[in-house]
Order: sequence, then C-alpha cells, then structure tokens
Amino acid sequence: MSYTVSPPERLSTSLRLPASKSLSNRALLISALEGGSLQPMGLARCDDTDATRAALTSLTGEKNIGAAGTAMRFLTAYFAATQGADVILTGTERMQKRPIAPLVEALRSLGASISYVGHDGFPPLRVHGTRLRGGEVCLPGNISSQYVSALLMVAPTMSKGLKLNLVGTVLSRPYIDMTLQVMQTYGAKARWTASNTLEVLPEPYSSAAYTIEGDWSAASYWYEAVALSHDSSATVTLLGLQEHSMQGDARVAQLFRPLGVETTYLGNAVRLRKVPVTTQSYNADLEGQPDLGQTLVATCTALALPFQISGLDNLRIKETDRIAALIAECAKLGAEITEPTPGTLSLSSPLPALRSPLPVDTYNDHRMAMAFAPVCLRTSSIQINDPAVVTKSYPDFWDHLRQAGFTIVDNR
Repeated sequence: MSYTVSPPERLSTSLRLPASKSLSNRALLISALEGGSLQPMGLARCDDTDATRAALTSLTGEKNIGAAGTAMRFLTAYFAATQGADVILTGTERMQKRPIAPLVEALRSLGASISYVGHDGFPPLRVHGTRLRGGEVCLPGNISSQYVSALLMVAPTMSKGLKLNLVGTVLSRPYIDMTLQVMQTYGAKARWTASNTLEVLPEPYSSAAYTIEGDWSAASYWYEAVALSHDSSATVTLLGLQEHSMQGDARVAQLFRPLGVETTYLGNAVRLRKVPVTTQSYNADLEGQPDLGQTLVATCTALALPFQISGLDNLRIKETDRIAALIAECAKLGAEITEPTPGTLSLSSPLPALRSPLPVDTYNDHRMAMAFAPVCLRTSSIQINDPAVVTKSYPDFWDHLRQAGFTIVDNR
C-alpha cells in the first residue's frame, strides 16, 4: 500500500493536533500507580497510548505492545513494582531487537524479579511484581531517557525511594524534566539534587485532575509544511498547544525560525506564518529533541540548504535505524547526506535541484512517513509507502493533510 501526496497551491488551515503521547503514557502509568481513582483527561488516541492502556487492564498474561518502545520500557518498571503482577512483555520483531538490559539490570539491583524469555538483553521479558526496596543506582547518562523516566515513575512505591546517578552527558534531559513535572502534579517528591543526580522520596502518589496538552512533536510536520510551501502567505493555526509547555519538542518554534516560520502564541494555540529564510546553512544540536531530527533533515534537504544536525545518537535504536533510513531516503531526492561523527548528519553543499523522488520507504516508522510527506511541496508529488504507520502517534495525519488542501491518492 502507498499514498501519492500532492500539495495545495495555497496553504491556509486550522486544525487540532493529537494529544501528546509522551504525556499520555506518563499520566496513564502514574494514575495506575496511584490507584486509578481519577483518569487523565484527553488522552492521545494512537498505537503507543492504546498499547499502554490495554496492558494496564490486568496484572497477568502476555502483553504484546507491538512497536511501542515507550510502553515496553515504562511497563517493565510498572509491572516489576506492582505486587501480584506476573506478565510476559513482548512486541514486534523489531522490538525484540531493541536493547532493554540497562533498565532490567537497574530494576534488578532495586529488588525486581525479571528474566529474559529469549535473548539476554532484549524482550520478551517475564516480570514478577513485588514491592521494590529501592535505594541508589547508577545509569549512563547517554542512554535513552525512557529508562530514566521508567525508574523515576515507580520510585515513589519503593520502600527506600530512589537516588539515581546519571554518569556522563545526559541526553534528552527535557523528557526527564517532563516526567518529573507529571510526577509532581500527582504529589510525588521528585527532583534534581545535582546536575546529574535525581532523588525520589518513598511517598505515594495522590489523586489529581490532569488534562493532556497537544503534541508539539506532531506540530513539527506543520512547521515543515509552512517552511516548504511556495505560498508566501502560508499560515497554519494549531489548536491545543501551549507556549510554556513541559514538552521539550516545543523548541521546534525556535528551530524553524531561521527556516522561514514565525510563531505567534495564542493562549491554547499557535499560528505559524511563512517569512523569509534567514540562513544560508543550518546548524542545530538536537540532544534534547531527537524526535525532531527527521523533520529537520527532510526540511533542509527539500530547501536544498546545507546543514549539520547533531545530537541524534539514539536514533539508531528507535523504530528503525533512523540515521540509516534518512541517508537512504534523502538519497532518492539527490542529496548525499553523511554522518561525519556518530549522531551527526550533514549536507555539505547545496543541491543543484531536487530529484523527482522514488517512492519513500517508511521502515515501520511513523516519523519517516510524516517527515517526508510535506516534501511534496518542493517536488510536485511524493509517494509514501506503508502510510498506515502514522497510527503510532498521529492517526489523523492524512485526514489533516486533506483538510489543508493536499491531494492524497491511495495506490492500492
């Protein structure tokens, strides 16, 4: 299955973005640890959140969470810390190749009973729940922040609480801060005590009314659309976004300003407006916002703009090897993208012209589909293979493109 996407002549639309899946998954887990007396409001409707919600309905049996990496990590900690739980956590073939040993070993050191069903270091996992004793544990700072967040969220249930030392450079710190803020909303005593040290006291969560805000990661594809549009008056209004957001990807507003997108904050919405591009080469460090990497690489490539984007180290262990996928798919546009150092992608010279691309492969990765669809604004059309992958985070993506005037042809 594939879609052929063609652009509108003019771009002017207003739409409501999906709720943040990052916030939804955190609020769901914490609400369950609190006892579920008050469910979060406005939860995301997407594969990742649905997988978390479904897995929380019982404490026994096999839980197949598909390709939801966040759910795998968060639920491993949740079931390990929940007395009476006896589950097997499994997922797709790709999920069974994504490492989870750092989290398993940390949980074991805190009293968890977890065993590998298949290959050591990878799902599936057999988890027997118990009250964890807690204490002090160390993790490398450059591993996925989801490991850190998983440990933090279950820490209030531990008999001794948790002192977590992160060794070296801490990647994706905004996601850790997001976790702390949601925990604090539910009454947890959790905070940074030093630049690389976190502490959580052994005090239970309390009930809280919590409403999920819109997803700034999803907003990035609309920033890309405005940046790539030939319509000098292009505007897009995105409902449900907050200026002072706990989501690290809210930085997209600053990252796209030199690429020709101005942001106006409107309370519970933002308006994007096309303005002139202000740079002849683009540089950005996405250490705290790696999920924006595909969007920015695709945007700069489509603008034929030289770039160097760093901080992408953990993209190799996502839904696919995103670095290899970006290099392969941008080559179809005529761009020779290199990785001069690990976690950095570069286009050293401007493209003479974009090629009419071959069909874009999406590698079972929602962000590949959504990052490359707006490229049609510079190529007249683009074919996206396996477009249904967007259900992982943004099920209404194709409908929203149609609402904005894009033409989408189903090639079945």
